[in-house]
Amino acid sequence: MTSRADDDPAAGHARTLLRTATRYSGSRCAALCLVSIAATGAGLLLPAALGRALDLLLAHAPATRWVLCCAGLVLLLGLLDAVQTVLTGTVDARTTAWLRRRLTGHVLGAGPRAADRFGSGDLVARLVGNAAEAGTTPAARAALVAALAGPVGGVVALGLIDLWLAAVFLAGAPVLALLLRAVSRDTSESASRYQRAQGRIAAALAEAVEGVRTVRSAGTEGRETARVLRPLPDLSRAGHRMWRVQGRAAARAVAVAPLLQLAVVAVAGVLLTRDRLSVGEVLAASRYAVLATGVGVLVGRLAGLARARAAARRLGEVETEPATAYGARGLPEGPGRLELRGVTARRGGRTVLDGVDLDVPGGTTLAVVGRSGAGKSLLASIAGRLTDPDAGEVLLDGVPLRELPHEDLRGAVGYAFARPALLGGTVGQAIGLGLPSPSPGLIHEAARTALADGFVRRLPDGYDTPVADAPRSGGESQRLGLARAFAHGGRLLILDDALSSLDTVTERRITDALFGDGPATTRLLVAHRGTTAACADAVAWLDGGRVRAVGRHEELWRLAEYRAVFGDAADPAGTDADNGPVIGDGAVPAGTDADNGPVIGDGAVPAGTDADNGPVIGDAADPAGTDADDGGSRPDRDTRGGTSKEGRDGMNGPTGTGADAGDGALT
Repeated sequence: MTSRADDDPAAGHARTLLRTATRYSGSRCAALCLVSIAATGAGLLLPAALGRALDLLLAHAPATRWVLCCAGLVLLLGLLDAVQTVLTGTVDARTTAWLRRRLTGHVLGAGPRAADRFGSGDLVARLVGNAAEAGTTPAARAALVAALAGPVGGVVALGLIDLWLAAVFLAGAPVLALLLRAVSRDTSESASRYQRAQGRIAAALAEAVEGVRTVRSAGTEGRETARVLRPLPDLSRAGHRMWRVQGRAAARAVAVAPLLQLAVVAVAGVLLTRDRLSVGEVLAASRYAVLATGVGVLVGRLAGLARARAAARRLGEVETEPATAYGARGLPEGPGRLELRGVTARRGGRTVLDGVDLDVPGGTTLAVVGRSGAGKSLLASIAGRLTDPDAGEVLLDGVPLRELPHEDLRGAVGYAFARPALLGGTVGQAIGLGLPSPSPGLIHEAARTALADGFVRRLPDGYDTPVADAPRSGGESQRLGLARAFAHGGRLLILDDALSSLDTVTERRITDALFGDGPATTRLLVAHRGTTAACADAVAWLDGGRVRAVGRHEELWRLAEYRAVFGDAADPAGTDADNGPVIGDGAVPAGTDADNGPVIGDGAVPAGTDADNGPVIGDAADPAGTDADDGGSRPDRDTRGGTSKEGRDGMNGPTGTGADAGDGALT
């Protein structure tokens, strides 16, 4: 026999969340429950005290003590109500904060799958709005005990005055019970619909905000507004249904509760005429009848709990997406050999990667190329375990990534992306993100390697400039992302189209630094330009989710279909993979840049012109006090200097002695 949690995993996670959240604020919930019960007890004592005082006053007997007792109960009720309000707000805030922390950590731990399944806008709506509603559950449950104690205590008090009064009230109690059950069921259903519509609106709004420039340029503001607000009628219907449910419940309560109260008062009047009750007891009975029929309070509490349960279920849906689990196996010393064995990954019901096998020897560079949708970025995510494949495994120096501890994995693998998220308070902190104790020297050196040091130093406060106050282009953002990856170090560096926004000369200088004589780091590079692929030791050509071929760029270039990946099916002799003429194997000819600009020698910047905006000297070396990017640097500083590795430059072309591999003049 399966449990309810097995039948509905989201509901099971929701119940676990609420139980844990209640335990988190357990002491405050207990205090709130005690205060609420004390307030209910004081409310139950007050009618009896009023009745006794009235009888004494009518009998002209001393009633000062009972009058003072009534006044004390009124003051106590006011004090307890204030304490209850403060405790309720505190418990709600603590529980909401706990839920948001837990769900945020879970979403980040689950990785891209959570965002792919729910969408960023809907996730934000769940973590903000739904968490706030679900956070009211512990306080509402604690207050519900007192809300139930009021009617139960009222019935007991009626029985103590006279059993006939309790019997009359209990005759109509089943009607009230059915009313409360219907309210809870219908409100929960309506709240779920309302929250789903809220999530759809939030998701559409997030998409519109992210693409606001596209919307403005296309002149489709009205159309996008209509798309964002398309779920609004569903939201309105669900909201009106909730109000109708509660309105009908209130109407029924208004119809049923007064009848029961009148019946109790009528019986009390008959008993008064028979001298079985005093005037004070009749007064007390009328007040207890009101307490016993306190359906309004119960309806409100139950409706709130129903909305909170619906919100908690939406949070439970997020938790059904499993977070990434890590192992405890240490990573041995090694060169950073990366292996993908039978990697298969599906997204949206489609197989994006199908049985991919790759072997990247330690210290080498593999460029991954393919048409749009071939699965290059997904492969890059799987290679560093930002996400897991549906089948197959990835190994680093012989150890499956699943078996590595979180700290070892993230310390061994560095990433740079096409659109890096620059997190942290300042630019320096954004570059050192994730490092336990980044030194200024390490951050500055990484920025120089990424050619970002020049424009960072021109910011108002240099590396201490807040990220939000640092104006930058897309290429400058990419360079900061590259600087973060260089500062990270590690034995495996994955660049997911991280050079796409750079100008050609800057890209070549960075690739020369990246592929030069430095630490033996293994590099996996998602490339869209033939010039970038030509710098790699090998190229993996993805086609239809499979590895079509692996080889050197100049070897694959002989295939027309491979050339078509770069939008140019011409013969490699005299043609660059992007759109500029090249020499035989993809190297740039004298006088032509790899993209389309004229250069000197072989990709060198002409005298007096930097690829960005600063003056340089003929062979791309910096003049005294001028950086090739745009900031000051040492005289005649080039990226590598000397003869390029294995007698070739960064584009696989031959170099002469003393020529720079990236932007120096070649013979």
